[in-house]
Amino acid sequence: MDFYSIIEKARKTGKVDKGTNETTKAIELGVAKLVVYAKDVEPKEIIAHLSLLCKEKGIPCEEVDSKQKLGVAVGIPVSASAVAVIKAGDAEKEIAQLKPKK
Repeated sequence: MDFYSIIEKARKTGKVDKGTNETTKAIELGVAKLVVYAKDVEPKEIIAHLSLLCKEKGIPCEEVDSKQKLGVAVGIPVSASAVAVIKAGDAEKEIAQLKPKK
């Protein structure tokens, strides 16, 4: 599944939060529908808590290969370590197919 295009679709037709802090808040508030974080974030501690939080809250959480591409997908000129989809918009069907990790 292409998570970059899901993020892009959600950004254009719904609502996304960008960055680790905003994403963490969205998870804790239970408003995130999907969380995507980049594998190439250094140091790893910056994003290490995201998958654990998502597991606790039952939110699908996926890793992608590039923070640069994640930034492009979310429509910013810099890289993004993590993104939370708040309102899925046209990406609703794709997100509904994802299952939270156990």
